[in-house]
Amino acid sequence: MLLMTMRIATSDYRALAALRYRIRLFLSEGDAAARREGLEPQQCLLLLAVRGLPEGAKATIQVLAERLVLKHNSTVELIDRLETHGYVCRSQSPEDRRCVLVKLLPRGEKLVERVARERLTEMRGGGEALSDALDMLLGRKPNSRRVRVKKSAQHGRTKGQGRKS
Repeated sequence: MLLMTMRIATSDYRALAALRYRIRLFLSEGDAAARREGLEPQQCLLLLAVRGLPEGAKATIQVLAERLVLKHNSTVELIDRLETHGYVCRSQSPEDRRCVLVKLLPRGEKLVERVARERLTEMRGGGEALSDALDMLLGRKPNSRRVRVKKSAQHGRTKGQGRKS
């Protein structure tokens, strides 16, 4: 009931829109990185999900479907295509023979490493905008120097330039 009476400021709409924009850019750039490697974006995401599972988690079809927010049969189709191209293989779990485990093959490991290296380099070099958008939405002051320079640039000056008298 509290949410119905909460007043939303224009700055909140702007912060939410900025965050959504930055997330969409990040996802779009990731999709492009996958395509440059000859994969569909969801195939690359599945490889990343297998490689990046939390410690102790097993790469079962159910776990992968949950992490990709896909239905079981869609996940199986992705695995089928990746297995056909030699990126992953399936095996039965030794603990539960009904359970199928997915494992990266060397070709899949190399490919996901190339994409991850590219994405991490991009994020470490320019991820401040995404972080700043999240900070603004959460009501924290953005940490990026780029945002402060940008604000100055909006007024026709760069940082360090004063007004002309």
